[in-house]
Amino acid sequence: MSRTYFGTDGIRGTVGAAPITPDFMLRLGHAVGQVLRTGAISGSRPTVLIGKDTRISGYMIESALEAGFASAGVDVLLTGPLPTPGVAYLTRALRLDLGVVISASHNPFEDNGIKFFSARGEKLPNAWEEQVEAALSSPQRWVGSSELGRARRLDDASGRYIEFCKSTFGSELSLKGMKLVVDAAHGAAYHVAPDVFHELGAEVSAIGCSPNGFNINAGFGATAPQALVEAVRAQGADCGVALDGDADRLQMVDAAGRLFNGDELLYVIAADRLREGRSVPGVVGTLMTNMAIELALRELGLDFVRAKVGDRHVLEELLARGWQLGGEGSGHLLTLDRHTTGDGIVSALMVLEAVVRSGKPLAGLLAGVTLFPQTMINVRLAHGTDWRSRPALAERTAEVERELGRAGRVLIRASGTEPVVRVMVEARDADQARSCAERIAAALG
Repeated sequence: MSRTYFGTDGIRGTVGAAPITPDFMLRLGHAVGQVLRTGAISGSRPTVLIGKDTRISGYMIESALEAGFASAGVDVLLTGPLPTPGVAYLTRALRLDLGVVISASHNPFEDNGIKFFSARGEKLPNAWEEQVEAALSSPQRWVGSSELGRARRLDDASGRYIEFCKSTFGSELSLKGMKLVVDAAHGAAYHVAPDVFHELGAEVSAIGCSPNGFNINAGFGATAPQALVEAVRAQGADCGVALDGDADRLQMVDAAGRLFNGDELLYVIAADRLREGRSVPGVVGTLMTNMAIELALRELGLDFVRAKVGDRHVLEELLARGWQLGGEGSGHLLTLDRHTTGDGIVSALMVLEAVVRSGKPLAGLLAGVTLFPQTMINVRLAHGTDWRSRPALAERTAEVERELGRAGRVLIRASGTEPVVRVMVEARDADQARSCAERIAAALG
């Protein structure tokens, strides 16, 4: 079944343009409520948790969703601003039926969206989303006054989530003596992340923690880490932590101002677990994971598997294999023995565990691991172009792959959001990567 509203990570778009409008959000809440009521135990009333980031549009969407759920006979708990992984955690901890996040993650404030989590705090499958789409196209079944859902605030939501995050950090360890700069991107973790690290003993300096409804992700956070780099250097901090607007992405900075992406942090976590004698059967990355990380993990004796791009696909691969560690260079990291979904704060704590236990800075934990240079070229093509069948492309790609051998990699894929084909070449030498990518792109043009 083709889907009209759901994309790769829920529903997302520009506020004021379909589907991010109040009338649609009311319909969406009602439709999801109908699906929940259909699967509910006889006589029981489903309860959903709604959290949001700091966008000004969150108020409008929250109210519309609340009305939609109530009109379908579903109760609502409202958390106010809370990280996406916090909503996943509380949905599971409170034994609720569904978690709802109002957020467009790392997008600018003009956008917003909706994500859903199951009662187990996991992202829901395509089949569930298809049920919701079907309900959206069906007549509304408004309940009478006696069946309407109720709504109330969960006043201690942030405190509960802070305690959960702290519980994932080794009980025998402390961050005392460490100075951290924490950047919450003026997003959902602004009132959570600094407290987590402070209560574990760190001296914390907060930046990107003054949301006004319009500044989420603007010049701060995991997608704009230069502010953190500068703050760490200026303040002489030991480390910096950058989250994105809904706090499921992570980038980190060391005392020298060096930025570490998700690929590198995933390696640090895996290597630390091996040093501690813990079982690490394998690690899942994506098609975009830097080849140097794959080679470094294999040198540690670990299996490495690539999933399609997107944390959802990484999670699916981990669950299928019964593994625990996976992630993307963007900073979506999964440690399934600690949380059911990607969590920037929890991931940062896993990295800091490695730093504390080893007594080494981040750069020391990555000694000998140097990321391969990558060149990405976007080739714009007319809609519907059958680029895969071009003989020149196949010939040029084979030629480049022979040249690179086992010291490089080629990835060609269509964008899921715009009419371009992305050509990525990775090699030990930056000039070689660029030259090879340009030759392949020319065969597409």
